[in-house]
Amino acid sequence: MVRVEAMLGLEWSSALEAPNPAEIALTPAEARRSWVNRAPEDEVLAMYRSVRSVEDAPAPWWLRALDRGRLRSRAEGHAVEDAVSELLSSRPGWVFVPWVDLGEVGYWEYVPSESGVYGPATPTTVQFTDSHRGFVHLVPAHRGPGHPHAIDFTVADLRAQIEDIELIA
Repeated sequence: MVRVEAMLGLEWSSALEAPNPAEIALTPAEARRSWVNRAPEDEVLAMYRSVRSVEDAPAPWWLRALDRGRLRSRAEGHAVEDAVSELLSSRPGWVFVPWVDLGEVGYWEYVPSESGVYGPATPTTVQFTDSHRGFVHLVPAHRGPGHPHAIDFTVADLRAQIEDIELIA
């Protein structure tokens, strides 16, 4: 019996990998260099579904949302990333972190929140998610064991509450 799954998984990993850039991506848009971001959307979705049918398949949040019918297109997902980037890149203290698991987009962190009242803390982060239709998670600064509870946000929520978020941090 011939097993094709391993090759499909390897091909998918290659499709997610972006070429090494000369400079670090400062926004999600600058990190969109992989095949999944450039190839025809229907081919990307078909390949993702093929791989997922035989094994776990890492994927960008927007592809998982597209597969589940929560987004109409990849461009719609990119528009969410771009709106968050437009807001946060124009504010002091926010930095895009492109170093994440294979397939993931990256996240924004509010650097001033790293120094908590009682010592170093994990900073406030803004992450992209397919777990709800707002597509944004706010993870407040925290320290100590355990994982903090992510708060479901929309881009509009983030825009409306950004000053309060920065004050709390």
